[in-house]
Amino acid sequence: MTQSESQSASRKSAFVTGASKGIGFAVARALTGAGYAVTLTSRRQAEVEAAAREIGQGARGVVCDVRDPQALQQAVDAHVQAFGGLDVLFVNAGVGSFANIEDLTVEQWREVIDTNLSGAFYTIKAGIPALKRRGGYIFTLSSLAGRNPFAGGAAYNASKFGLNGLSEVLTLDLRQHDIKVTQIMPGSVATHFAGHTPSEADAWKIQPEDIAQLTLDLLEMPARTLPSRIEVRPSKPPKR
Repeated sequence: MTQSESQSASRKSAFVTGASKGIGFAVARALTGAGYAVTLTSRRQAEVEAAAREIGQGARGVVCDVRDPQALQQAVDAHVQAFGGLDVLFVNAGVGSFANIEDLTVEQWREVIDTNLSGAFYTIKAGIPALKRRGGYIFTLSSLAGRNPFAGGAAYNASKFGLNGLSEVLTLDLRQHDIKVTQIMPGSVATHFAGHTPSEADAWKIQPEDIAQLTLDLLEMPARTLPSRIEVRPSKPPKR
């Protein structure tokens, strides 16, 4: 083994889905800054490669649709081969379609459930073997919408309620393998989600960098302690 290969094998690494912008990008950048080698994924090649270049050394961008379990397994396997293992899996990829249940189409339902819930399952399934080899941490990016239903949120609410349930089962199934699982449930975040363009008007919202800092803080928790569910809200939303 060469010196560079030895350093890669000993360096901690992370795999972050939906990381070309927003929360995923902020988490990937923070982890890289903390010394992790990071794989960022996105469905869009140009965006994920640009994001990896912006982060710089220690980041690699990979095109991957989380709705495709075979593509996910290949991406995780390539990550493990490149970096010698896997320590952090940040399950972030998500989409939203919002409409009254009568107007929500079957195609919209399938896209949201397949991405936010099935995609999370595929991602976790692909990463478990590597995480078991040396212990690790799985973060699932849920939402306060995983506890609080709202009109027009049938698909999105269902996907996040399901993700919370999946996350809680993961804790029970994996904790004896030294794998921690935390579901992060933010409220309003200033991201590009659902076609939104962040602006100064979003200054009151949680910022992606806040979720990234939370992730780093959780990674520093003593091994004996697991914050399994974290709800995060803007501290001072506008008056209505």
